[in-house]
Amino acid sequence: MFCMRTTLDLPEELLSEARRLLGFKSKTDTVVLSLQELIRRKRIEEIKSMAGKIELEIDLDSSRRRPHNKS
Repeated sequence: MFCMRTTLDLPEELLSEARRLLGFKSKTDTVVLSLQELIRRKRIEEIKSMAGKIELEIDLDSSRRRPHNKS
């Protein structure tokens, strides 16, 4: 993963509370995990918004049949 150094103006109270809740000492770890969680939640929302919009033609009966073993 490529990392970049950047300067951010973050509310100290917000960052301190996030660090405390997450149990991190590092501000970087706190911000990275927070961004990962935000992305994960947004992706879940995107997937949920697709509910009922994708048409799948699956024959469940045939997909559940197991091939017979010829031993």
